[in-house]
Amino acid sequence: MPPVRLTDPEKWWWPALALAALVLLYFLSPILAPFLLGGILAYICDPLVNWLEHRRVPRTLAVLLVMLLLIALLVLLAVILVPLFYKEVKLLSERLPGYLDQLNANLVPWLKDRFGIEVQIDAASLRQLVAGSLQGTEGIGLKLLESLKIGGLTVIGYLVNLLLVPVVLFYLLRDWKGLLTRLDRLVPRRWHDKAHAIVVEIDAVLAEFLRGQISVILVMSVFYTLGLWLTGLEFFLPVGVITGVLVFVPYVGMLTGLVLATLAALMQFGASTGLAWVGVVFAAGQTLEGFLITPALVGKRVGLHPVAVIFALLAFGQIFGFFGVLMALPASAALLVGLRHLHSRYYASSFYKN
Repeated sequence: MPPVRLTDPEKWWWPALALAALVLLYFLSPILAPFLLGGILAYICDPLVNWLEHRRVPRTLAVLLVMLLLIALLVLLAVILVPLFYKEVKLLSERLPGYLDQLNANLVPWLKDRFGIEVQIDAASLRQLVAGSLQGTEGIGLKLLESLKIGGLTVIGYLVNLLLVPVVLFYLLRDWKGLLTRLDRLVPRRWHDKAHAIVVEIDAVLAEFLRGQISVILVMSVFYTLGLWLTGLEFFLPVGVITGVLVFVPYVGMLTGLVLATLAALMQFGASTGLAWVGVVFAAGQTLEGFLITPALVGKRVGLHPVAVIFALLAFGQIFGFFGVLMALPASAALLVGLRHLHSRYYASSFYKN
């Protein structure tokens, strides 16, 4: 296909249109989060809806079934995890004063003998602070009511956004094919073949990344939770889940989980074999994820460098807030496809060859 040549007005029109779209995104970012989250969920769930539709289930009914399945999974996770998290936090609050006394008795003399560092942990003050912060549900309830009085409109805004997500998800899933057809018709015909090829490539990259990354999060959450449970760590559940969920940020999730697990293991086991087994679990998890799980479930076509992932999360989050965090990795994967094509055009250009 011969290259598409732009007239002089078009050379200015399309960059101006792209800039206007970016400015519009920036100013609308506070209200775009539920729509973007609904769109991401719709993109992930659409293959399951299509699978049901191919088995002669009406599309609207298929959408409702998939949404009910998604809600049931979220409710199941909440029912299982919330009581366990509450139990672990309560247990930590009860045992923290004893752990502090152990640190005073063991760690402080060791630091002084080994490094000449004199540290004194004021266990009584910390114990009083913890007791005051976790007096009971009545105090927490009063603080929550006070915060609701101050930021009631903000809370209402979050609730409205939360309720918008399933509405957006339903309509996007139901009308997915029609929306794609309409977008396809908007593309100028002389650009259609090239644009279609790029969109297909972006779809392949996003499919590998989003659906694959969710699978990686689930697998690694189970791995770290079971591994830490086998070590006997009392706080295996919150540490395992947090490490698994944060695994989509390269190295940050693993390091965060390692720090939390190490602190919990020091309080529970001290400098013993229990602490060493916790390190073994994280070393095995990092090796398993890097060499087996991520290549198998996400694939190598995505090609996002770990530094690029961290930069995208920070940059998009800084500019667009929570909406930017949601948009960062899908947008980066899509931009990667565009950069590949620009890379090819650059090497084929007379500017490079001459």
